[in-house]
Amino acid sequence: MRLFVALIPPETVLDEVEAAFRPHRAAHPDLRWTRRASWHVTLAFYGEVDDRVVPRLLPRLERAAGRHPHRTVMFAGAGAFPRPASARVLWTGLESDLRRLADSCVAAARREGVDADEHKRFHPHLTLARAREPLDLRPLVAEVGAFEGSLWTAGEIHLVRSHLGGEAPRYETLAAWPLA
Repeated sequence: MRLFVALIPPETVLDEVEAAFRPHRAAHPDLRWTRRASWHVTLAFYGEVDDRVVPRLLPRLERAAGRHPHRTVMFAGAGAFPRPASARVLWTGLESDLRRLADSCVAAARREGVDADEHKRFHPHLTLARAREPLDLRPLVAEVGAFEGSLWTAGEIHLVRSHLGGEAPRYETLAAWPLA
């Protein structure tokens, strides 16, 4: 099964993100805007994981969560991957240091033989749109770059299963653990 660990933002915060970016959708028809129901902040991407590994992974993630405190976070700004001048992904960033929490989630999987992409540079964000071909999103990033959402508390991590296929991926939370 295809798995990742994520933070799930509260609905009120997602309302703010939606209000800030929705007015720009019509002006950018080449972007495929992500569904709000799928919005999350990925801490660790595991990819395909053998079903037999999951029961051993659960207590490791629970211990990882218990070693990290709640975080006060905020969505802010906008950017694009790999770069705004030739972008395939539009995002809003997250103002908080989540690196150690993300590293713990990667380490939990690694201890169970899951080859999580630990060498990929961690950049906490919320993906808002994707493009099939690279687009120049510099004007859009400049327009929404001043966005600042409300502070919210990241209080738990979620192990999420991704169901691919159909119109868009569907996400299912398999388990969640509170941060310390």
